[in-house]
Amino acid sequence: MGELIRITDEDYISLTDMLKAKDGDFFISDWLRNRNTVEFMGIWERIHNPDFNYGEFAIIRGQAGLHGYKISVKEWSRSGLF
Repeated sequence: MGELIRITDEDYISLTDMLKAKDGDFFISDWLRNRNTVEFMGIWERIHNPDFNYGEFAIIRGQAGLHGYKISVKEWSRSGLF
C-alpha cells in the first residue's frame, strides 16, 4: 500500500516501480488500454520525441478506451511512436 512510483528529472515514469506495485505484465497492458494513459503518452512523446509519428498516434488514440482495444508495450514501440 502506498507504493512509490518514481518520476525522474527527465519526466520518465519508472515502469519497473509500477510492475512491483501491481500485477506485472497484466497491469501494464491494462494501463496502456486506458484512454488517459494514451493521451499522457502522446503529450510526453510530442515534448520529447522529435520523430513522433502523429498519424500512427491518431489511430491508437481513436481506439483507446474502446472495449476491443488492447496494445502491448512491444506493439506500442513497433508503432514508431517511441
